[in-house]
Amino acid sequence: MRPSPVPAAAGVYGWHFKQPPHPDLDAGRLLYVGIAPRYMANRTSTQNLRKRVRYHYRGNAAGSTLRLTLGCLLGLELRRVGSGKRTTFGGAGEATLSQWMADNARVCWIEQSEPWDLESRLISQLDLPLNLDQNRQDPFHSRLKELRAQAR
Repeated sequence: MRPSPVPAAAGVYGWHFKQPPHPDLDAGRLLYVGIAPRYMANRTSTQNLRKRVRYHYRGNAAGSTLRLTLGCLLGLELRRVGSGKRTTFGGAGEATLSQWMADNARVCWIEQSEPWDLESRLISQLDLPLNLDQNRQDPFHSRLKELRAQAR
């Protein structure tokens, strides 16, 4: 694996895009924040910033709400995988999304031992249209929920 500038530590990460995934969103501004690890009251998560950011860049829509959102905004076809409820954009769609992200996505981060507190503050104080959780007040929220529901 190539070396990564993203630390293997807990923290908050933010995504902005050279070309926005939807015409109603602005280029070059922060559109989404996430955390690693997520808060887990009864066990310890093995996630960290490096693993989470790498998964968003190279994983699939079933394991990344950011990838799910971006793919839906870009008009990729969501497909059921296996016999369960998991959905992805299929091999070709996920590859298309990974390439789009390589060309357009930029990520920043800050190390934080308990990132869930900072994430909640950022979502409540900033305009983050791609965050759905804790973000009903955002004007883009209902459109994004509808787009994701239509894709399913």
